[in-house]
Amino acid sequence: MGTLDDEVCGLVLARIIGPSLFTDDVAVSIEAVFVAEGARRRGVGHALLGGVLEQARQVGATDVLAVPLPGARGMLRFLARLGFAPAAAHRVVSTEVLHRRLVADTPAAGRRTVRRDDIDDLIARRRRARAARTTDAVHDAAARTGTDAAQSDRASISMQVSRAVQTRRPSASSTTTS
Repeated sequence: MGTLDDEVCGLVLARIIGPSLFTDDVAVSIEAVFVAEGARRRGVGHALLGGVLEQARQVGATDVLAVPLPGARGMLRFLARLGFAPAAAHRVVSTEVLHRRLVADTPAAGRRTVRRDDIDDLIARRRRARAARTTDAVHDAAARTGTDAAQSDRASISMQVSRAVQTRRPSASSTTTS
């Protein structure tokens, strides 16, 4: 707990992680840091993390981890100033949603499963079809005469200008000044 003028104004929740089956390293994970609004920018946060650092040294921790809440910009800036760097993106799902998705992804009896060969075959067919369309478009353009091409280009430009005029913002919303 952090105090300022003998009044509790902050707290830090941290836990020691490891050693475990997966690693021999010990780390300290900061779960939450809170400093009351009126006590911020007065050294309370630094003092709280100083206490965490002291505990980390006592247990031989190699790293201190922090997982601030998403959108906590002030906390992110505070941690960045102290040298904390992004390490990973966390993903969260409720147990109900995970259960529902796992059940839905289980192949049911008679339900066709997609094999890797099927996906490769689909990609190859799409590439062949795209190549054939591109080749046809090149042959069509070469077959057109100069006047046909000019008329086609004018029609294309006209359509683009027409679309631009239709989607133009009203002059009141313009950001340019006169």
